[in-house]
Amino acid sequence: MQDHIDTPELSFSDLFDKVASAGLLERRTVYYSLKIGVTFLAYVAGWMAFARVGNSWITVLPAVFLGIVFTQLGFVGHDAGHQQIFRSRRANRYLGLAVGNTLTGLCYGWWVPKHSAHHAHPNEIGRDPDVAEYPTCAPSATAATTLSTRIGRFLARWQAPLFAPMMLLRSVGLHVSGARFLIRRHNRAAAGETLLIALHCAMYLMILALVLSPVKALAFVLIQQAVFSLYLGVSFAPNHKGMPIIARGSELGFAERQIITARNVTGGWVVTSLLGGLNYQIEHHLFPSMPRPNLKRAQSLVKEFCATQQLSYCETSFSESFRRILRYLEVTSKPNHTLTTSNLNTR
Repeated sequence: MQDHIDTPELSFSDLFDKVASAGLLERRTVYYSLKIGVTFLAYVAGWMAFARVGNSWITVLPAVFLGIVFTQLGFVGHDAGHQQIFRSRRANRYLGLAVGNTLTGLCYGWWVPKHSAHHAHPNEIGRDPDVAEYPTCAPSATAATTLSTRIGRFLARWQAPLFAPMMLLRSVGLHVSGARFLIRRHNRAAAGETLLIALHCAMYLMILALVLSPVKALAFVLIQQAVFSLYLGVSFAPNHKGMPIIARGSELGFAERQIITARNVTGGWVVTSLLGGLNYQIEHHLFPSMPRPNLKRAQSLVKEFCATQQLSYCETSFSESFRRILRYLEVTSKPNHTLTTSNLNTR
């Protein structure tokens, strides 16, 4: 891990002023109007294609397409959760509820505070909910052996080969976590979110029942949710998995902890479109409310800042990011491993 910088906050304020002066924190109304409109039209087109195909095994094609669209809607919800789209917090919340609870069935009210905790303490043990959310994300074999069940220990031991299969269950975990969140809360907001998710489930299942036989309907759900899960997984996994883990209570400054725990993914506009802008993870973590299309423009300023502060700026290709993740999972699944995450990122 990098040496601690004595005054990262002061230096970061200079970077913040440069970014703000360049207008990179201003809302991008036209961009998001087009992005949201096109994504919503794709959602409608997917269901229209589903109805057109009818009770046929060709329905797997709209299932795959809708799995992709669900993820793109998730990116819109992500941006709304970070207040990137509208100036009004209420407007962002309404959009998040629409694309989350209503169109994809994911609980927006559960996800926002969870994701905010991740941003506040990325890769910090005991404070980042994403570090040990699943057995395959355990930071080390030592930590993994403390899992209470044999299943958990088995998954941690075989986390590298099970990495891709486990990603297929990503959406299931999100749905379950959202449902548990709403069950524990007894207020108007939770009731409203529950109604929206119930509406989504009712419409989703009713459409399937009206068009498909039970077997084909089951196949549609499995394929559509598997694509949704896998796409989400490969979009979020490169960002932090295999990067340095921070001990709880670390006194690292804001800028340093955000930079050394994040990884950018190269690939131009194609990768940016496919990953919803999450490929500029370092810039996103430094400026979470920055609209997605401005992240690339901020990159040169952030790289300059990292160079002056002697902070490592991690940027790899998509395939290389997964090579490093799998290497990390393979090494940390072994008892008494000594290879650190910082070493892994140079190999």
